[in-house]
Amino acid sequence: MSAVTTTTHLTKDELALAEVTLDFAQEHLAPHSVAWDRDKHFPVDVLRRAAGLGLAGVYVREEHGGSGLTRTDGALVFEVLATGCPSIAGYLSIHNMVAWMIDRYGDDDQRARWLPGLCAAETLGSYCLTEPGAGSDAAALRTRAVRDGDSYLLTGVKQFISGAGAAGVYIVMARTGGDGAAGISAFVVERDDPGLSFGPNEQKMGWNAQPTRQVVLDGVRVPAERRLGAEGDGFRIAMSGLNGGRLGIAACSLGGAQSALDRSIAHLADREAFGARLLDAQALQFRLADMATELAAARALVRQAAQALDRADPAAPRLCAMAKRFATDTGYSVADRALQLHGGYGYLSEYGIEKIVRDLRVHQILEGTNEIMRVIVARGLTEAVR
Repeated sequence: MSAVTTTTHLTKDELALAEVTLDFAQEHLAPHSVAWDRDKHFPVDVLRRAAGLGLAGVYVREEHGGSGLTRTDGALVFEVLATGCPSIAGYLSIHNMVAWMIDRYGDDDQRARWLPGLCAAETLGSYCLTEPGAGSDAAALRTRAVRDGDSYLLTGVKQFISGAGAAGVYIVMARTGGDGAAGISAFVVERDDPGLSFGPNEQKMGWNAQPTRQVVLDGVRVPAERRLGAEGDGFRIAMSGLNGGRLGIAACSLGGAQSALDRSIAHLADREAFGARLLDAQALQFRLADMATELAAARALVRQAAQALDRADPAAPRLCAMAKRFATDTGYSVADRALQLHGGYGYLSEYGIEKIVRDLRVHQILEGTNEIMRVIVARGLTEAVR
């Protein structure tokens, strides 16, 4: 935690939040992360323990059962959680995105129906935007919602859905109108709805401590009162959720990489070569210095973007894209260098470094690929001269 506290000038409240979260990560995540990865175990009981600290409703308003924290607080929370396990921290970021979307865009009945369970993690949430043929081009999605009296019939397939099968609540983006973003609406689908099913758990490079499956909708009847917002608002709602989601994943990259850096320092202090500690070799000290400097820069950018989102700055979406791109690229690079500093031991599963590398690699892809982050930033820079 020293790296976080010295580079972000935490307030007393932020420091207390970080310390409580760190205690949880060290006690309930770090000791089990390698085994969870190996066994592909999704520790729902641990998620409920996290909910007891308010970590399943981080951004949900207190009157609706949440913690009412800011995005700046959330970035700190998810960075610290990821020092224990990036996979579980990453899923909690997604779960919190779902809860926030219902709190922000739902009506009173929708909040009362779903937020208590989500904030307690008695019900888990999944975000369903990506499709087999519509990943980066999310506005081209084909899942369709056809109005039928007081209901909609949803048909389509969602791909790469974190928590699918285990989650009880799914925010599904489906087409209610014509082509493009304006024809998309958002719906809340429940796990027991007839016609909802799931593909097999994907065999993945990392993030093995949480399930990733297709969500298959075969004429799922969803009452109209389960639509979030108005018809045609779905794409705007989806993108609004992703602004915060990108910060969460960026923060998880920082936490995973910080853990890898801390482990590298300890490893080099314990190892000797040619009669001296590896930590005393200036060449290796310079590598550590570069890793720490890059993480500090990424952390500052994530915090800047979070503060912009908190104050509803019009530049926030662009800053969130910058932060997500820079922090996830930096996090993966630092973790990869940490593995190299461990030598052959870094390649062994029991040391946990190779798991961090595998977990952080997907952060450059999900919540919008880093190529799409560049598109968002470039559009913001060039709009004035179009």
